[in-house]
Amino acid sequence: MFERAGRLVYRGRWTLLVLTLAAALLVAPLGLELFGRMADGGFEDPRADSTTAARWNDQWYGGHAPDVVVLYRHPSVEVRDPRYKRAVHDSLRRLPAEHVRRMVTYWTTGAKEMVSRDGHSTYALVTLKGDEQRAYAAIAARLRTVENLYVSVGGAVPLLKELNDQTAADLARAEAISMPVLLVLLVVVFGSLVAAGLPLLVGLLAVLGALVLLRLLTEVTEVSVFSLNVVTMLGLGLAIDYSLFVLKAFREEIGRGASNEQAVVRTMATAGRTVAFSGLTVATALLGLLLFPQMFLRSIGLGAAAVVLVTMGAALVVLPAVLGILGPRVNALRLTPDFGRREGGGVWHAVASSVMRRPLLYLVVVTVVLVSLAVPFLHVKFGNVDHRVLPAASEGRRVAETLDRDFARNAMSPIDVHVLVERTFTGEPAVPGPLGQGHTPISAVTPVSPVDVRPLVTRLKRLPHVTGVDVAGLAQDGGAVRLSVRYDRDPMSDEARSLVRSIRAMTPEPNVRRVVVGGATAAQLDLQDSLLATLPWMALVVCAVTWVLLFAAFGSLVLPVKALLMNVLSIGASFGVIVWAFQDGHLASALRFTSTGSIEATVTVLILAVVFGLSMDYELFLLSRVRAEWLRTGDNTAAVAAGLQQTGGVITSAALLLLVVIGAFSTAGITIVKLLGVGMFVAIVVDATLVRGLLVPASMRLLGGANWWLPRSWRRLHHHIDLHPPSHPPSHSPSGHPPSPPRAALPAPGPPGATASRSAASRASAPPQDGPPPASVPLSSVPLSSEARSGPGQSRPDRLPRPARPQGPAPSEGAVPGAAGLPGGASPVVTFKGRPAVFGADTDPVPLPTDPREAVEPAGERPGWVRVGRGRTRVVRARPGGGWTWAEVDE
Repeated sequence: MFERAGRLVYRGRWTLLVLTLAAALLVAPLGLELFGRMADGGFEDPRADSTTAARWNDQWYGGHAPDVVVLYRHPSVEVRDPRYKRAVHDSLRRLPAEHVRRMVTYWTTGAKEMVSRDGHSTYALVTLKGDEQRAYAAIAARLRTVENLYVSVGGAVPLLKELNDQTAADLARAEAISMPVLLVLLVVVFGSLVAAGLPLLVGLLAVLGALVLLRLLTEVTEVSVFSLNVVTMLGLGLAIDYSLFVLKAFREEIGRGASNEQAVVRTMATAGRTVAFSGLTVATALLGLLLFPQMFLRSIGLGAAAVVLVTMGAALVVLPAVLGILGPRVNALRLTPDFGRREGGGVWHAVASSVMRRPLLYLVVVTVVLVSLAVPFLHVKFGNVDHRVLPAASEGRRVAETLDRDFARNAMSPIDVHVLVERTFTGEPAVPGPLGQGHTPISAVTPVSPVDVRPLVTRLKRLPHVTGVDVAGLAQDGGAVRLSVRYDRDPMSDEARSLVRSIRAMTPEPNVRRVVVGGATAAQLDLQDSLLATLPWMALVVCAVTWVLLFAAFGSLVLPVKALLMNVLSIGASFGVIVWAFQDGHLASALRFTSTGSIEATVTVLILAVVFGLSMDYELFLLSRVRAEWLRTGDNTAAVAAGLQQTGGVITSAALLLLVVIGAFSTAGITIVKLLGVGMFVAIVVDATLVRGLLVPASMRLLGGANWWLPRSWRRLHHHIDLHPPSHPPSHSPSGHPPSPPRAALPAPGPPGATASRSAASRASAPPQDGPPPASVPLSSVPLSSEARSGPGQSRPDRLPRPARPQGPAPSEGAVPGAAGLPGGASPVVTFKGRPAVFGADTDPVPLPTDPREAVEPAGERPGWVRVGRGRTRVVRARPGGGWTWAEVDE
């Protein structure tokens, strides 16, 4: 499948690039229209009582929360002074009537709570007409033109404008910070300026895709203002990640002498397959957010999943097309030497050897560390989003804090209690007329009045922390009375939550049909209930789909379960650090935010989805290589060690680049984005070091062959959903640099002693291979299991029964036993029935013989064939002094 896709991409590479460039130029203006079309809020559950109360406020009482709050202050003149009133009202009268629906001031209502405690400040409430953002833009300057008064503007619409402006500024700053740093790091990783620029190209396409997709989503649903930074950060980070793996694999193929088309095809068959599974896994985790009713989560989940798929497509289509055109020129403009290649394996070789020797110790120690990091999450306290998500210098935030500090407590955020009153007919019910003659007359009912709720008001005043209860409105059409309950605690405090619960638990009066409680505190309680009710279903769906993807990728029932358990530890550690840093405020000074003593609940769910996907990303890269080594060697310990050694460097490089992107976005002025960035940062650091580098290899070493357990009844199912990855993927060096020309594989087993006598001459003259590469990772330092050292006559307990030796024509001249001859001797490709063969040993590989006749095995010494996996057969021969050599082919 992926090989075929690679050939199609290569053949249409110029067409694909032209179409991509044309599409980018056409949709770029559309993406720029996103700013100003996003919505704030979106944290409520549409089915909750608090949402119903907010809807009744708009339908029955003409709206509750004003669009704009204009704060006035004079240092010496009091509000009751006629000059104060004249200045404020003269300013408000100059506002265009086509943009203003209603204005409320202290002098029009006589409400004492609209005057500050010192008597020198007041505020006006302005409700806008039509498009609120456009109306506010038309009157913003005039609101501030008041003689002799200090004026500050806040409220819902100005706060949304500030959020939009802050989001755009944060995005520009994050790109300005991350792009130069990424370029430098990519040059260090790849050494070439051309190679380093390609991931940035895919990253720019991902950012453009994020803008366009979110803009299109605004046509069908509301899109949260917080989604832009989240989606862009994820798209840019994964674009760099995926490009790194694809580019690294391509450069290694080019380094082995492959043609441009061969390199693209083999890259798609190995790195491309892993990137595809990773993208599907990350998108699955994000699509789980669609199960939640909150617009904030749904819009981010849909937008982020779409961006992940676009990023995956760019890494699997656009990048290979560019690589197909560049070929060896991908290494042009080299700026640094090749630091990455070290004989003996380097740091990750030492780590792999250490973990394989002491797996239980590493498993226990790392688990204890991760659990310790997760401990602070045990005292987590969930809160809601308010003005404090903006920087302290924000004008809208200063207005909100002034109202809360200098005026009556919670005057702008009381608890709304909507009381539906039982009503009776004022006379005999009207009798409907004959069928078809007019409509049924409506009978008059008794009107509602404050008297209907007087007993309830008395009971409400007796509740703890209540400072006053006022009748805030009457709705004759709905038969409802709205009560405004003021209290003396923070809306997110435990006392305020207990107060809401007490009101909801009160037994209604006989004349009351229903009591609906709303307001900020009630909305927070409803939000938590909604998240807790939906979260188990999200976890079930995401884990089930992820398990299926991992089962399809690796053909094991154990590895998907183990991967999910590893993710739980990563996510727990990330959440623990978030609580310690944000709720407890330990990083408030360093990151310049205001700790609210709580964590926003919806952001926690968002972090759960994002971190789950990213953690599974690195799990796939590691297990893909381990599985390839397992299929090739059949030895679990050697496969785990080789997989860790081969992927450790590239996963570390990818994680470092992703951390640069996330770190840049963590400088955002919006606290939610900071929180998400820090959570992702911690999760990636933990995942790329402790989990993937130590915990996963240690657990796989202890599980042994059980890692690959697959009952016979499940094999047929896996056969149908497996994408048939190649069982001999190219080896990866720990760095991002192309390896030096590889050492060829061990020749097919011949008479004892023949290998040693041919090796020296072969090393000097063996041309580079053009076929599938041999194993290039030294396994001699990894303790081989007893099964790995079995001789040709012994059966392996973890393999299928040995089949009969394949029958075929006698080898032609220059053929390896059991393999087809080398075509004309011009190419060192070794095949068997037209299929490529792979050779290896339990020590460092040595080159193939340059003279094919040297590989002919004397008659009667041909070893037996052993089936080592579905579609794979291996010929094995014991080596002098211990160990074994092998040749493996596709059946």
